[in-house]
Amino acid sequence: MCRFVATPLREDFTSTVSHDLRNPLTVARGQLELLASEVESDRLDPLDRSLTRMDTLIDETLALARQGRTVAETERVELLAVCERCWARVATGEATLRVVTDGPFRADASRVEQVFENLFRNAIDHGGAAVTVRVGHTADGFYVADDGPGIPPGERADVFESGVTTSEGGTGYGLAIVEEIASAHGWNVAVTGSESGGARFEFVGVTFVE
Repeated sequence: MCRFVATPLREDFTSTVSHDLRNPLTVARGQLELLASEVESDRLDPLDRSLTRMDTLIDETLALARQGRTVAETERVELLAVCERCWARVATGEATLRVVTDGPFRADASRVEQVFENLFRNAIDHGGAAVTVRVGHTADGFYVADDGPGIPPGERADVFESGVTTSEGGTGYGLAIVEEIASAHGWNVAVTGSESGGARFEFVGVTFVE
């Protein structure tokens, strides 16, 4: 059974992102620049792209925390394409992604990428390196499900709270950010059990387009 561990709540969130994450990222960026001046390697560009992506996510997470819960503009986002992009950014190990249905929907592309990345990391963190993640449509939204251990029904209402985590090393912000981004789009998100007994995150109120 999952055990939830309380961590510092949202009053410390922007400070954690601004300093505890930004500072080591700055150090990593400096070391990469020094390394690039000393050696030539085709592995430097992927490192640079990853650090740039991390910096962007920090900026956007801070903006979301400081500026409220609204999305000003949306664009056409392809479900399969966004899932594949996000899967490539996560340390997936032997995990498997299966996008069972595809189709375009309206969203802030950058924010919705953070939703999928957080859910994929969550599935791998709790389902193990060989977990299978499935993504597909519902009647009025989409879902992300896995075949991991799942979340007991009595604990599902807590998973979107800031500072709540099933891992003693976790921050407790990953799923809270998912819920905030969903709310910013006017969507509702809930967690249930998947057909295989794992966790299933369902998003309702999504606008699909032809």
